Amino acid sequence: MVLFAGSMNAQNLYRTVYDKATAVVNSANASEEELQLNQFKVTCLNYITMMVQQKNLKKDNYFYDSQAVSLTSFVTDFQVNLTKARAISTEKRLEVIKLYRDATLYNPLFKDTDTERTMVYVNDVNSLTPFCLDTDWEKAYEQTTTMVKNIFNKK
Repeated sequence: MVLFAGSMNAQNLYRTVYDKATAVVNSANASEEELQLNQFKVTCLNYITMMVQQKNLKKDNYFYDSQAVSLTSFVTDFQVNLTKARAISTEKRLEVIKLYRDATLYNPLFKDTDTERTMVYVNDVNSLTPFCLDTDWEKAYEQTTTMVKNIFNKK
């Protein structure tokens, strides 16, 4: 899924996130983890652009920028919290994965019914990003930021 809408206005943060992720994906020096994480970002941002166009929605720069920044923060926090949980126990690691995955499942952005497309990363057991593409990244990030503390605070 490599499309980037040329008709989009210059969304500064969105474009920066997209360009940086694309550069990593195209880099011969990227690790498998870096490649997967950044391919997920590129796919998500392309998905958002595609859905806005398909649904003929009017979205401003703030929408694109906030989705891109929240997506990046979500993925980064997931990696940090997964590493932290892994050091504690398998149970904590699984709780973190479930929390982040569920946040993407329960915060849809477009309510897309094409689950074959939206769930491709969720259904891939080898994915480092088991998340739904149809996600409101602002809401998902806000939800996980609040709830992840509960995982690490309980004994």
